[in-house]
Amino acid sequence: MLSNSSRPGHALPLLLLRAFQELIDELHTELAHTGHPDARPMHGFVLQAVGPEGTTAVELARALGVTKQAAGRTVAGLEEQGYLVRATDPADSRRKVVRLSTRGQDLLERSAAVLDDLRRRRADTVGADRLAALEDTLAALGGDSGPRWDAPAWFGTRPD
Repeated sequence: MLSNSSRPGHALPLLLLRAFQELIDELHTELAHTGHPDARPMHGFVLQAVGPEGTTAVELARALGVTKQAAGRTVAGLEEQGYLVRATDPADSRRKVVRLSTRGQDLLERSAAVLDDLRRRRADTVGADRLAALEDTLAALGGDSGPRWDAPAWFGTRPD
């Protein structure tokens, strides 16, 4: 393994990506054992973008950085799997709102619990102080603008 000072510039994004992949792979292995074998990494982006209050397909498309048609296909697929439901907006009967189903909410809650456990395991491996320092460093490098849910579009793939 190369020392820190001799790593080429392209190593940083690849190391970050690999750590992300490992974490998400472990998450999905655990989710498969707890009733969500059909959950995929991109589903997390979609369900987070829908949020607790729900959203419209147009707003979802904007948040994900995809077309309205792609968002519609994604919603249909996740609705079929039982993660989302569509309903008429009580404030405007012409407007359809996409909301998390009970199963979708369960997936997010289980994901949060599993990720907390995976974080604890990482802290046990590298030390709590080192992990906290890494998180602080990543926060400083990434800015404080909050998460982006447009990874499907950013990576050039559809979320469904």
